[in-house]
Amino acid sequence: MLIINSFSILSFFLFFMGMSMSDINAENLKSQNLVMEVTQNSETTDPSENPPIGKVLIKLYPDVAPKHVAQITMLAKEGFYDGIIFHRVIEGFMAQTGDPTGTGMGGSDLPDIRAEFSDEPFVRGTLGMARSQHPDSANSQFFICFEEASFLNGQYTVFGKVVEGMEYIDKVMRGEPPDYPDKILSMKLSD
Repeated sequence: MLIINSFSILSFFLFFMGMSMSDINAENLKSQNLVMEVTQNSETTDPSENPPIGKVLIKLYPDVAPKHVAQITMLAKEGFYDGIIFHRVIEGFMAQTGDPTGTGMGGSDLPDIRAEFSDEPFVRGTLGMARSQHPDSANSQFFICFEEASFLNGQYTVFGKVVEGMEYIDKVMRGEPPDYPDKILSMKLSD
């Protein structure tokens, strides 16, 4: 009987892509950060006008959530997040993105990730993985907290934090979905 689990599928995918698990382990990700460029639609008066762009630097936490950091990093390297909107933005809480359908129901073709809950608190700028009610259903969607959200502690996986450019996340258009949603123009590993 053949037993296939998400680790086996991820390992096969990485092999197919010319990578090994050592290519994405926590040691190789320790010094990596993400740079995300986001639109600032709130700064425009005409929807046909090109909005300004804000640059956001994200520190990754591979020691806290190695599997989540590996998947987010792999997707960023593939350009998966480029052009994806912030589809759920709640004032005083968070901005959510990472769904290619823009509905909150989509994800990547990679397997879902098992939860990596930790003692890392949800504070302003924290990046957490979005998921369904099942704790092991995180895939590509994530959210950035506008403020402290301790009610999420131990319930969602923390995988990073905004260290520069939080003022640009603060300006992301609100709504579920917003009328004129901001989007990630690019999300890449920093040099």
